[in-house]
Amino acid sequence: MLPNDGTLHAIVIELSAAQRGVFPTTLGRAIQAQVLAWLSLANPAIALMIHDSQDNPISLSGLLGHRRSNGDIREGDSFSIRISLLQGSLIHPLLQGIELWGNQPLTLGKCAFVIRGVAAMPGTHAEVGSSSYELLLKTPRSQDDITLQFQSPTSFKQEIGIQPFPLPELVFGGLLRRWNLFAGCEYQIQPIEWRAVVSAYEIKTHALQMESASEIGSQGWVRYRFPDASQAQIAATLAYFSYFSGVGRKTSRGMGQTQLLQKSPIQRKR
Repeated sequence: MLPNDGTLHAIVIELSAAQRGVFPTTLGRAIQAQVLAWLSLANPAIALMIHDSQDNPISLSGLLGHRRSNGDIREGDSFSIRISLLQGSLIHPLLQGIELWGNQPLTLGKCAFVIRGVAAMPGTHAEVGSSSYELLLKTPRSQDDITLQFQSPTSFKQEIGIQPFPLPELVFGGLLRRWNLFAGCEYQIQPIEWRAVVSAYEIKTHALQMESASEIGSQGWVRYRFPDASQAQIAATLAYFSYFSGVGRKTSRGMGQTQLLQKSPIQRKR
């Protein structure tokens, strides 16, 4: 287990296309490999430990940026990658590795990119954030409803197969498990038999192309209601945690990117 200082970080790597190309359909493994390459430059032992781990402390977005309808990438086009760290001790070797990488191009799929900048301080980019397990445990419960936005295809492994619908026990049960894996002993949360219902949703299934096959998952928003006040409090903590951890399967390959919505989409439409 890697050392953990109890903090969580989300940083953004800003990229620019180095040449013209076609937008890659499969990038999850390439982005993951690039992040491990940066870590390896600073600390090969940490990179190897993460590579061999069953439980990845890193959650990654896909390649974010404008896509033309024909899939064309032109030199100078801007893109970004969001990297979330569930163990705060990873932030220094990651930033050091990116610095050591310097201005050399990086290849994702068959497209070459250069690093334009690294946003690591809150306030420098909309997708950058930081917190701590201690602070998240003190999250006040403002209401019994929690609305999560699933920004990339999200699915869950069950005994009978893969479940694409974000049922409350799968979402919050999975978040609690990841929390207990990476939070310190003093911040552990006892297992919960969730009593919650889906009160509203607007989601669609989407396919995310992986190396071997397409992965089907849900994208959109879901509102969960927690009749039990104590469960609602813990669910609020885990909902904020989902911003860093992602939800469900293959969060280190771009799936399950999630954000808590402060205002229900139904309310916004009124």
